[in-house]
Amino acid sequence: MATNENLPPNVIRQLGNELKNLDDSPPEGIKVSVNDDDFTTIFADIEGPAGTPYENGVFRMKLLLSRDFPHSPPKGYFLTKIFHPNIATSGEICVNTLKKDWNPSLGLRHILLVVRCLLIEPFPESALNEQAGKMLLENYEEYARHARLYTGIHALKPKNKSKSGAISESTTALNVGQSNTVLGENTPLASAAISTSAAAKALGKNSQDQNAATSDPVVGASTAPKKDVPHAAKVPVDKKKLDARKKSLKRL
Repeated sequence: MATNENLPPNVIRQLGNELKNLDDSPPEGIKVSVNDDDFTTIFADIEGPAGTPYENGVFRMKLLLSRDFPHSPPKGYFLTKIFHPNIATSGEICVNTLKKDWNPSLGLRHILLVVRCLLIEPFPESALNEQAGKMLLENYEEYARHARLYTGIHALKPKNKSKSGAISESTTALNVGQSNTVLGENTPLASAAISTSAAAKALGKNSQDQNAATSDPVVGASTAPKKDVPHAAKVPVDKKKLDARKKSLKRL
C-alpha cells in the first residue's frame, strides 16, 4: 500500500502546501479530496462545463503520483464513465501535459485545470477512445448525443434543494411522524371509548326494552283491577237485592 513514506519529505511538504491552497481557494468546478496519510493518490470531482455535453454532470478522477514525482508526471484516470475522445474506456486520460509536455514545475492546480479544459475542447487527433474521436470529427451532433447520454446515466448530479425547503420537508416529516405516533398511542383508547359508547348505547337500549317489557305486565295488572272494580261493585249490590228479597219473602 502506498503511503507518504514513499515520497521524499520535501515533496510531501510541497504537496501539503498545494493541497491546502486548493482547499482554501478551489478552482472553478473542481473539488479535491485526499487522504492525509497517502498523498500518492489524489481524488478530484470535476463539474461538467456549461455549454458542453458534460453539463450538469460530476466526474470523479484520480491522480497517481509515483516515487519520483515531480520529476515524472502523475497518471490520471477518470473513475466516472465518460464518452470522450481523450479518455479511454478504462478511464485513462491522454493529455500532453501528463506526457511529453510535462514539467516538474507544474503543480496540481495546473494539471486539474488542463483536465477540465479537455471537457471543453477535446483533441480527437490523439484519441484513446477511437469511436468518440471519429464521431467527433464526422458528426458532432451524434457525438454530443452519446456524451450527454453517458453523462445522464453515470454522472448526473442531484439537484440541490434550498435549505428552507429542506427544513420545511424535515418539519413536515417530523409532524407527520408525531401525528402517527399520537394516533398510534390513542387508537386503543379511541377504540375503547367507541366500544364503551357502543356498549352504553346497547345497555341503554336493553334497559329501555326491559322497562317496556316490565311496564307491559304492570299495565296489564293495573288494567285488570280496573276491569274487576265494576264487577266487585256489582257483587254487594246483588247481595242487598238478595237480602231484600229474602226479607220480603219472610213477610209474605
